[in-house]
Amino acid sequence: MKSKHWYRWDGATLVIRVKVQPRSGGNDIIGVTGDTLRVRLRAPPTNGKANQALLIMLAAAFSVPKSNVTIRHGHGARIKTVVVAHPVTMPEALLHQVDQPQIGV
Repeated sequence: MKSKHWYRWDGATLVIRVKVQPRSGGNDIIGVTGDTLRVRLRAPPTNGKANQALLIMLAAAFSVPKSNVTIRHGHGARIKTVVVAHPVTMPEALLHQVDQPQIGV
């Protein structure tokens, strides 16, 4: 059985535990490792650049406006709790990893 500790649904909002690798070769979702979703970012971890790059990348990946993606915890850490409100699509790397929400149940 797949571990689901890296994400949870809160209604139609997806809460994700993300491990960020700043100053990497690209901006992409690597996949799930243990209890975190691993993400690579080109941006350096200074002056909030990696956090902004993370928000932009996840907004595009979930097809939502950037305002729908927020960092709840871990602004200065590599492991963060990120909230994606009302995701429209699921990134290809996560299609078989994330159960769809049970809205109204």
